Amino acid sequence: MKYNFDELIERRGTGCVKWDERPQVGEQSAGMTTLSDVIPLWVADMDFKAAPAIQEAVRKRAEHGVFGYTVVEDDYYEAVISWFQRRHDWTIQREEILYTTGVVPAMSVAIKALAMPGEKVLILSPDYNCFFSSVKNNGCEVLESGLKRVGDTFEVDWEDFEAKCADEKTTVFLLCNPHNPTGRVWSKTELMQMNDICLKYGVKVVSDEIHCELMMPGYKFQPFAAVSEACRQNSVVLNSPSKSFNIAGLQAANIICSQPSWRRRLDRAININEVCDLNPFGPVALKAAYNESEDWIDELNQYLWGNYQLLCEFVEANIPQWKVCKLEGTYLPWVDISAMNITSQALCDKLLTEAKVWLNPGTMYGPQTGEGYVRFNIATQRSRLKEALERIKCFLDEK
Repeated sequence: MKYNFDELIERRGTGCVKWDERPQVGEQSAGMTTLSDVIPLWVADMDFKAAPAIQEAVRKRAEHGVFGYTVVEDDYYEAVISWFQRRHDWTIQREEILYTTGVVPAMSVAIKALAMPGEKVLILSPDYNCFFSSVKNNGCEVLESGLKRVGDTFEVDWEDFEAKCADEKTTVFLLCNPHNPTGRVWSKTELMQMNDICLKYGVKVVSDEIHCELMMPGYKFQPFAAVSEACRQNSVVLNSPSKSFNIAGLQAANIICSQPSWRRRLDRAININEVCDLNPFGPVALKAAYNESEDWIDELNQYLWGNYQLLCEFVEANIPQWKVCKLEGTYLPWVDISAMNITSQALCDKLLTEAKVWLNPGTMYGPQTGEGYVRFNIATQRSRLKEALERIKCFLDEK
């Protein structure tokens, strides 16, 4: 491979959330847990250096030495438009793009713009934990449609989904595409069916597509707005290079919407929430990612696939009471631990304090639908992933 994803990067001591955050166990700080001993496989953040073109673009901008307010210029929009046209066959018009600081702020903007306080926002549960907080923080009610477990994957419960859309208070469907935490990559047929039901009941679609470049072999990402003209007209899409290119800290994301009346409301909400200015490094990183780093993302996906295979093979051979769900996209495998007769939170607490491995309990993503699962982050060096798995095995063998 051209890029060395096996290179160990020391991130402790850099103010890194993933490595420097103090873990919590229940209500108490994990004082018995020495941070230097923990392998963190929790928050969705990769341990790889950014693509060389991104590093060089940021380095060059830093050398200027002045970091004032930033104008987003034409080449920023051109980079976004070109990437999604050639990579995903999605034609975006410049006027459809509104930039902001991140996909989570964009999510709150979309809810504020499209839903009134007291209305319901539908999600497919288990779902990304910030969906719950963003909806509630905007005075709306979370309405969950639970995904159905079918073998080693998950499907929409269409009867329940339609019933939830039919609720007169449901005005927005917040979609995670690809889906975090189940790893589903929604097909064009599924997305079209979602939209058909939403249109039937006057429900607007907000699609969080932050993981769109992270695809396992055999799967292709389908942008919601590119499914059909009906989907384009009934959707607001949120995306960013942050997850795929590991540049979340540089804070640049886009809201893409074809409806002029919705865009006016979105633009107003961006300003109300005061997330309207990008820092000097975000635009240059985005342009370097989309214009110069396509081969890097392709190799990254190969490496992540290797890590996923390692996880599956190790669990099957050494932890047969666990079942790894199929990973179609993202780097966040969803693992069924229900056979252990322990809650997800209790298991994660024990793994943290005794095995020194930090995972996310499934209940973060839905108290009912996430119970019995844990979420892994496999976007780390393979040697670290192997060490974490060996620690988990040793811990479980002693129980």
